[in-house]
Amino acid sequence: MFPFAGSDIALIAVALVVILFLFAAIKTVPQGYQWTVERFGRYVRTLHPGLRLIVPFIDRIGHKVNVMEQMLDVPSQEVITKDNAKVTVDGVLFFQVLDAARSSYEITRLELSLMNLAMTNIRTVMGSMDLDALLSNRDTINESLLRVVDQAASPWGIKVNRIEIKDIAPPADLVAAMGRQMKAEREKRAVILEAEGQRQSEILRAEGEKQSQILEAEGRKEAAFRDAEARERQAEAEAKATEMLSAAISGGNALSVNYFIAEKYLKALEGLAMSPNQKTLILPIEATQILGSLAGIGEIAKAAFGPDAPAPRPPGRGGSVPSAGG
Repeated sequence: MFPFAGSDIALIAVALVVILFLFAAIKTVPQGYQWTVERFGRYVRTLHPGLRLIVPFIDRIGHKVNVMEQMLDVPSQEVITKDNAKVTVDGVLFFQVLDAARSSYEITRLELSLMNLAMTNIRTVMGSMDLDALLSNRDTINESLLRVVDQAASPWGIKVNRIEIKDIAPPADLVAAMGRQMKAEREKRAVILEAEGQRQSEILRAEGEKQSQILEAEGRKEAAFRDAEARERQAEAEAKATEMLSAAISGGNALSVNYFIAEKYLKALEGLAMSPNQKTLILPIEATQILGSLAGIGEIAKAAFGPDAPAPRPPGRGGSVPSAGG
């Protein structure tokens, strides 16, 4: 062994002290964390990620705080709703530390405190709601819980980002009752819809019948109007024929009376011949006299319509006696 001089030992001792001093002074803070520095037990500052220096043997690291977003599982608990229904509820909470010093020195056991705060507010918020509202308004419940818990955790340097209710489990008998209620509601809606459909069908059918009756009445009105117009024209024609017949009689033409009587007689015979129950038609002896008067009818026609008027044809061969009205 080589003997060391006193100066060499002193240098080695100084080097060791310097190395220990550097190890104690240099701190490497990882990403996503913040470290608090305490001096004689009192907080002085916060170290951010990277290579940092502290005063060795005077300062020390107090808390190594995770500033990344963290998840906290809220355990299941029983909640009694406003309408006295007992349900089992659990959830999940997401939070992030914004101030490492306040989260370290303003509250002890941060995660346990947040969990109890969330459970208490879940009972408060959900206990003020009916069961139906509780099952159908999860978004409203989450928003209310987030607002309340975030406000309560703000003095601790905590930001609560989300609170989600994972499961709401009513008792089995209550679930069965809710199933029966839902089935009854659906059957009720089905009956109502069926009744509404029948009602609408009856209304449409009544509207159709009403429209049909209106159209039928319009048709009868139009037919009556046309029948009246036809009767009016027929009456005008008969009046004109009577006027011409009267003028012919006044002029001394007695054959006009024979023509008028012959026309009425032939119409009566035509009615008898066209009867559906008539199989045999017996002409009276006067019919030959009526046929003999056709020559006189021709004379009347020539006097009324001029010498070019056609001569009347016998009714038995497809012709008819022209009326005096033309």
